[in-house]
Amino acid sequence: MSKTLIRGARILGGEARDVLIDGTVVERVDTGIDAPGATVVEAEGQILLPGLVDLHTHLREPGREDSETVLTGTRAAAVGGFTAVHAMANTFPVADTAGVVEQVWRLGRESGYCDVQPVGAVTVGLEGKQLAELGAMHDSAAGVRVFSDDGKCVDDAVIMRRALEYVKAFDGVVAQHAQEPRLTEGAQMNEGIVSSELGLGGWPAVAEESIIARDVLLAAHVGSRVHICHLSTAGSVEIVRWAKSKGWNVTAEVTPHHLLLTDELVRTYNPVYKVNPPLRTEADVLALREALADGTIDCVATDHAPHPHEDKDCEWAAAAMGMVGLETALSVVQQTMVDTGLIDWAGVADRMSVRPAQIGRLAGHGRPVSAGEPANLTLVDPAYRGVVDPAGFASRSRNTPYQGRELPGRVTHTFLRGRATVVDGNLA
Repeated sequence: MSKTLIRGARILGGEARDVLIDGTVVERVDTGIDAPGATVVEAEGQILLPGLVDLHTHLREPGREDSETVLTGTRAAAVGGFTAVHAMANTFPVADTAGVVEQVWRLGRESGYCDVQPVGAVTVGLEGKQLAELGAMHDSAAGVRVFSDDGKCVDDAVIMRRALEYVKAFDGVVAQHAQEPRLTEGAQMNEGIVSSELGLGGWPAVAEESIIARDVLLAAHVGSRVHICHLSTAGSVEIVRWAKSKGWNVTAEVTPHHLLLTDELVRTYNPVYKVNPPLRTEADVLALREALADGTIDCVATDHAPHPHEDKDCEWAAAAMGMVGLETALSVVQQTMVDTGLIDWAGVADRMSVRPAQIGRLAGHGRPVSAGEPANLTLVDPAYRGVVDPAGFASRSRNTPYQGRELPGRVTHTFLRGRATVVDGNLA
């Protein structure tokens, strides 16, 4: 492979440096690097980050290729600055066997736009009744380390305990979709003032918080790792903060949309705002931002949930839950966390690359931008301002809540092991 010289980038928002990529690795980081014959990327004023890592992506393949495929989803990921994504298990068939996770893993390798690490189901068919082939999925070529029934909660405490005990053998983690099903029957949005005024079934915060409380206690009891998916309430933050104060092995993620959007948007009855867990209150949003800033919440995960037009362009009650998020995640984090002064760009690298790679035990990602490290890199123009137009998305689906909204920042280049997958904001 030829060499690439990134000239004048601010690594993690610090002083400007030149970065020379040779093949798949970073060869040198310095000032005034001269590299005859290298492809030069002029990056003055831009931020250089380690490639972003998403712990929570729905790629839909196999089974729902009308929504997304591994190819289109990884293209969207690259445009958003991601060099690795964790593909959730709620496909058709469910990724609950070694065969299915290997299929997804191989499709990711073939796509070449970012690494795809499959997430295995905790239970057979996501039915919550019988543990899936956790060991076989880990021992497969995919090397699964994260297991989740996301989309559904592992609500049976005995099954959850068994899963936590099982994954200890290979340092795996169970990622829980915290939703007590009986407390959310018929729920359409966050339970509160807005749901009462609109007459929509309420989704109480305690439905999330009660499961989190149970699961951190279970994880502590068996000495295992539990990860909380898409944390959305102030009460959930306090439970995770308490668990961490005990030294328990608990991690948590927050989505970009829960850092920015509130349940007030549901007053429009636009199904693009229908998501699981639901958009919460302004007080919840502020608590989530503070928790991400102080490290109580470990990372940002997109919960990229593509749906075809017909599944979202309908009445609210019938609409599918979920939003696409890979291509806008970094911009939302810049607006809510960086531009507000809550974290700096080094904090963005920590929350969107380093920590998710550590939680997923994903080698080669979330590494420092330094000589000898894999050249998985993201270059960002923080001064850019643009209006979101889903017609230009690389994703197959268009269900974004940000259509027509101006967001800051743009990924100009993404490098996967030294190869540019995005150049000047466009797929290479």
